[in-house]
Amino acid sequence: MEIKTIDLDKLDGANKPAIEPSAIPLSKNNNKHMSNKSNLLIVTLFLVVAVAGFFTGATLKTRASGKLVGSGDIKNIQAEVSDTVKVGDIYGSPDEKAFNTTATGVLDKGGLSGEGTHKLVRPGGLSQTVYMTSSVIDLDTLVGHQVTVWGETFKGQKAGWLMDVGRVKVENLNMPLPK
Repeated sequence: MEIKTIDLDKLDGANKPAIEPSAIPLSKNNNKHMSNKSNLLIVTLFLVVAVAGFFTGATLKTRASGKLVGSGDIKNIQAEVSDTVKVGDIYGSPDEKAFNTTATGVLDKGGLSGEGTHKLVRPGGLSQTVYMTSSVIDLDTLVGHQVTVWGETFKGQKAGWLMDVGRVKVENLNMPLPK
């Protein structure tokens, strides 16, 4: 087998080079410059979209002002419990019938082995204690007060009675824990 040398200055029509000389970039710096511009454009566009999304979300949250979107009957369920708790105050859902279980006792902090964040201590001993959590009410500010709670009962692994609280009514202030 014989290897032929090709003289690029003397090419006939059948032996044209695969790449036209004018298609070859003149310098590698030109490609880097175009790549940097493209990357800068992508980063800038990403930042604009992120900032616009942030402000859109903040605006929608401000306009909702604590109301659940599309909730219809239940308004302002995300209750903010103030420092000035009074007897008769109701926090959470205004609808008593929205939750099927009620209990009355003195609210105390702490769950049972990771179940619940608070407990409702009731007369009759430990077997009558309701362990609970709430995603709509800040129960910490009601600790030490006698309250009636409305909620949904769940099966606990260790707690005899585990409840997700959706409504609380303050019955008495600064009550001792029952025995």
